[in-house]
Amino acid sequence: MAFDPTKYKDWQISEEAEKNMPTPDDWREKLGLEKDEIIPYARLCKLDFMKIIERLKDKPDGKYIEVTAITPTPLGEGKSTTAVGLMEGMGKRGLNVGGCLRQPSGGPTMNIKGTAAGGGNALLIPMTRFSMGMTGDINDIMNAHNLAMVALTARMQHERNYNDEQLQRLTGMRRLDIDPTRVEMGWIIDFCAQSLRNIIIGIGGRMDGFTMQSRFGIAVSSELMAILSIVRDLADLRERLDKVTVAFDKGGNAVTTGDLEVGGAMTAWMRSTIHPTLMSTAEYQPCMVHAGPFANIAVGQSSIIADRIGLKMFDYHVTESGFGADIGFEKFWNVKCRYSGLKPHVSVLTTTIRALKMHGGGPKVVAGLALPEEYTRENLELLEKGIPNMLHHINIIKTAGINPVVCINSFATDTKDEIAIVRIAAEAAGVRCAVSTHWADGGEGALELADAVKDACEDENDFNFLYPVEMKLRERVEKIAKVVYGADGVAWSPEAEAKAKMLEADSKFDDYTTMMVKTHLSLSHDPALKGVPKGWMLPIRDVLIYSGAKFLCPCAGEISLMPGTCSNPAFRRVDVDVKTGKVKGLF
Repeated sequence: MAFDPTKYKDWQISEEAEKNMPTPDDWREKLGLEKDEIIPYARLCKLDFMKIIERLKDKPDGKYIEVTAITPTPLGEGKSTTAVGLMEGMGKRGLNVGGCLRQPSGGPTMNIKGTAAGGGNALLIPMTRFSMGMTGDINDIMNAHNLAMVALTARMQHERNYNDEQLQRLTGMRRLDIDPTRVEMGWIIDFCAQSLRNIIIGIGGRMDGFTMQSRFGIAVSSELMAILSIVRDLADLRERLDKVTVAFDKGGNAVTTGDLEVGGAMTAWMRSTIHPTLMSTAEYQPCMVHAGPFANIAVGQSSIIADRIGLKMFDYHVTESGFGADIGFEKFWNVKCRYSGLKPHVSVLTTTIRALKMHGGGPKVVAGLALPEEYTRENLELLEKGIPNMLHHINIIKTAGINPVVCINSFATDTKDEIAIVRIAAEAAGVRCAVSTHWADGGEGALELADAVKDACEDENDFNFLYPVEMKLRERVEKIAKVVYGADGVAWSPEAEAKAKMLEADSKFDDYTTMMVKTHLSLSHDPALKGVPKGWMLPIRDVLIYSGAKFLCPCAGEISLMPGTCSNPAFRRVDVDVKTGKVKGLF
């Protein structure tokens, strides 16, 4: 039964749906799993992917469905809600469907953006567990990441306090001669804490650590989270956790977690994170949650592990990519699919009328403030001017050889004439278009979308990568800038170009993927430029090296790894019912 989401909060809808939520035993029977393939965590459970993938290795894969979006407003346009609604709609059609979403960070949950559990009747349950730690994956990643920093800073202190002979005799360690001005790693915490962006550590005496400047990032920005999203198994994770660069020595050589002999202990902390957590939609379709890396500096996808087993367990497997198609889909297309070897059947382009109006010149949208009336009343002129942004994203997906399905994620304020304009434009571009009211109506509201996606899965596609692996870094960036973003070219800073040339000349980096870093609020590098900007160059100021994940990250503009908490954060409304122990106030 669908609830009226204008009268019930998300946490209330979740609480009611949880009364009939499948237990781990129910899931085992429903999904045909063996007893030892389920790892119970109270009412939740993890899936032992190695056992499942081994047992089902000869079973043909199901249909692979990716969900992306147009360039969003700061409010987001509902990719997670659309992904959950699509699963519910396909479930209503009697199809064997499931999916995987990213795990949310506690930072946005306690700040302003929300939990990423979907919303209304297109919701993942249990929402409170999903929003507040789930089965502990982020906590394990924090411990593993911060252990690497403990190893680094302790080593720096001991190398300062002892000469070479003492160091060898007392610790059995060789001198790494770490340059304190070239420490690449910082600490992490799973909140938006702007006061920790730049800190000084080691204040005190000689036994109180090494005094130097340091920093914190939010947990999901950790390279370890990015690694979790792309590994194929525990052995792959163990190998990569020895290769993370934490600093450079005074000769300019990388100092890795392997050099610090901490990779094994980091893997021990993360050993259970490789198993996806199984959750449920509010209409009881299975949906895994696994990994949650940043989308504008890392890959922004749920895990390859979850997609591999989802395609074995389900006839239709839904996955979601962070931000718009210029970022999330581009990385799904050229990084995730290249690593996994999986080929998508269709991509769903989540589109909202409010976002198209913004791209047509509408007033600024500010998270936490009421929408200007241009977004809640019919305005055909603004909408028509914003349509080119949607068409640009359609072309991005078509360039990959896929014919997308445009999903109009419909709001109650959308009018028939506004919906008609979007539908006509999408169909004129040669793609299917469906209106979906999953937020209000759950699976019943997503039947048109479910039918369109099911039909699109039967289309032949010519999926191909944008560039070959042999292409050099600067050529890759040029191609992404021109084809995906619509830039006229790339403007490298002297420092960034020198670094790119060095990386191109070293064969060690030949198998590193290209992970673009730019704002999600514009097709360009400038978040203020809406629509489809023309006549601009993409500025690259630096190239970051993630040696464990094997990412080269060209940076267009400044990207902070530690968001700030706003003036009216969500935590002000979160509380606990002291009689029942239940959390209330989560959206």
